[in-house]
Amino acid sequence: MTRDAASLRRTGRVALMLAATVLLASLVGAGGIFVQHPERAPALFGDVLQDVTGFNPHPVTLLRPPAQPLSLLAQIGRRIFYDRSLSASGRQSCASCHSPARSFGPPDGQLLQPGGMTMVAQGLRPPPSLAYLYRQEPFGIGPAVDDDAPPPDPAAQPPAPAGPRAAKQASVAAGPAMVPHGGLFWDGRADTLMDQAAGPLLNPNEMANSDTATVVSKLLRAGYGEALRPLFGAAIVRNPPLLFAEAMSAVSRYQIEDPAFHRFDSRYDRWLEGKTRLSRQEMRGLRLFNDPAKGNCAACHISRPTADGLPPLFTDSEYEALAVPRNPAVPANRDPHFVDLGLCGPLRTDLARQTDYCGMFLTPTLRNSARRGVYFHNGRYRSLRQVLDFYNWRDVAPQRIYPQGVPDDLPRRYRANIDRSDAPFGRHRGDTPPLTDVEIAAIIAFLGTLDDGASPPP
Repeated sequence: MTRDAASLRRTGRVALMLAATVLLASLVGAGGIFVQHPERAPALFGDVLQDVTGFNPHPVTLLRPPAQPLSLLAQIGRRIFYDRSLSASGRQSCASCHSPARSFGPPDGQLLQPGGMTMVAQGLRPPPSLAYLYRQEPFGIGPAVDDDAPPPDPAAQPPAPAGPRAAKQASVAAGPAMVPHGGLFWDGRADTLMDQAAGPLLNPNEMANSDTATVVSKLLRAGYGEALRPLFGAAIVRNPPLLFAEAMSAVSRYQIEDPAFHRFDSRYDRWLEGKTRLSRQEMRGLRLFNDPAKGNCAACHISRPTADGLPPLFTDSEYEALAVPRNPAVPANRDPHFVDLGLCGPLRTDLARQTDYCGMFLTPTLRNSARRGVYFHNGRYRSLRQVLDFYNWRDVAPQRIYPQGVPDDLPRRYRANIDRSDAPFGRHRGDTPPLTDVEIAAIIAFLGTLDDGASPPP
């Protein structure tokens, strides 16, 4: 390259930079007023300003649960939550599987957590997170209702003739499809946090107590009868069923009252409020997350606040049959005839004959998903990249997902239950996958903004 040519190229680059600077200045206003105060940006420039600055040009006010001192009942519940003496082994508490350091999810990347009387037993599914359950409704089956709020900004809900939940709502428009929703555990078998707290205490693969009487004896020995006496009277120590119920209610109150279970202090929360910016890659990931033609993640993992300002939970609390491939590392799967059918059993028994729901599992929140380390009901995947590859390739190249190229953990008679209509599903074998590697990386970058514990804005 001649000196004159190199000089001309440098001059061209400088000219482009100057033009970009002039354009940015025209958008953000003299003195950068809209960068400092993005809520004052003209609507005409909202999308452009958002992409340039990473700010939300339409900030909202989020209504968080009030932060206040724990009630006496919640304080007792906190003691119970961390008390290992209530397990058969004496080595396991609620916090053993629901670590506060990991957003009340699994404490490590192990597939299943050890438990039982000698701490060598393993259950069927990885423990779900206990965070963000304070708004979970009891299990029910009924018509799907789209009660989402109006979009707060173009990124949180991109303009389109049909929203990201369009495919899910299409069946409702055509007829009253009955949709399972609510409940706790992967199969929704517990309706309340009290019921959920009782489950592990009596599960032989977890805290392994033989019955509630055994638990009550341990509660009395640990002094919880006396701790609960001021609230429920002296008779509580002579009424084992009441003592057990109120001890579980104490754990429930702890989960409801302690802000650690629903912090809503992620970078995304602060972005919604206009208090921080996202990187260009994170902004692109958010758009792909919401785009009905691309990731369409927001169809089930709702990303926008409710109409009354409650922060998004990133789940619609409904159930889906995704046909996640069989995980040979799950001990129960050593039996080739065993199948985990979710709502149809084996842990849940009341819906065994409701075959339309076989293979369905609860849609979890995506908050803190970047730090979870074990994904789906059977822990088949260990990274978000693997999860997104599953969504991307399941229909267009099933041979990349299943050893035989067909779903291998759901009997043929239930395969009609598999979601094949909601994007990114619905494509055909051999089609181009909906997401590129670059787009997958952007969605993963966005998911990282959902982790609790973002630094407060300056």
